[in-house]
Amino acid sequence: MAGKTFVFLITGFLGSGKTTFLNRVIRQFPGDRKLMILMNEFGEVDVDGTLVEGEDLDMVEISKGSIFCACVKTDFVKALNSIAQTIRPDVLLIESTGVANPSDLKRDLRLSIFKDRFQFQEQFCMIDAGHFLDAYGAYQSIEKQLASSTVFLINKTDTADGGTIARIKEVVREHHPDPVFHETTFAEVDVSHLLLPGETEEAFSEEGPDTPMTPEELDSYCEKLLEDPEAQVTPPDRLLSAVYRWEGESIDAFKKTAGNLPKGIVRSKGFLVDGEETVLFSYVLGDWKLMPRQVPDGRAGQKNLIVFIGSPESMAELAERASEANLSPAPKNEA
Repeated sequence: MAGKTFVFLITGFLGSGKTTFLNRVIRQFPGDRKLMILMNEFGEVDVDGTLVEGEDLDMVEISKGSIFCACVKTDFVKALNSIAQTIRPDVLLIESTGVANPSDLKRDLRLSIFKDRFQFQEQFCMIDAGHFLDAYGAYQSIEKQLASSTVFLINKTDTADGGTIARIKEVVREHHPDPVFHETTFAEVDVSHLLLPGETEEAFSEEGPDTPMTPEELDSYCEKLLEDPEAQVTPPDRLLSAVYRWEGESIDAFKKTAGNLPKGIVRSKGFLVDGEETVLFSYVLGDWKLMPRQVPDGRAGQKNLIVFIGSPESMAELAERASEANLSPAPKNEA
């Protein structure tokens, strides 16, 4: 297959600002080129996909696990196959779940069925300046993200002092010999010079694809891929996710719930309705905020659904306390 798709990966632990950075990249992308987004959520409610800005974007969303783990590896490979065979964008941006080990991505992009379509370019690692040092060492996925990334965005620098930021850089250097750092707030970084490296007419040739696999052939290929132990990667950290519906009467009542979540809850997010206003609830390692945010009509069913990610112990505690916190487990078909 002629032509190439440049691939960029956005990694970083839960709540570090990956989707905010993704939106920055979208705004910087040349309007005359074709961009594709592949988003992966660890939880079963795709909140981040709703937050992606831009009209008429080509986007694939994969939830309920890490695209780098066997649990949804098949969905990932099938999505890449469709992108390579049918969509053939100039650039593919992949936002991975915050607990992913991305070490196996480059191998996946080189699978024979993609006919050398994908050309990996850069791995950005988002770092939450205020929470990184607390999370580092507790979650294996962070070390994997540091070791495999090349460009490090130390985000939310307004929440950390100079000494903390210096220590973060020391930790990164322990895993990477020559890191590139950007210090930022709200993920405001200019990466436009990276998005279309070395572009040529040949790179973006419109020659058609080879004869694609049938669905049955693709299923068989994926099954064999999962049988290869070398194709497996380290599973995500010992974290679970669950979706609850908020049944309280007001945002003020929810604030009490937000401030009393079990200690082992790492990340939580969702859209809440307060009268005619919708707000985004965002919780990261004990800190939380509520921000006014519109939800597209096509995503209206996500309102008052909240995804929680945490240790098995914290999720069990949340389940015990749910009713008194005006939370009820969301049915699978609703999440």
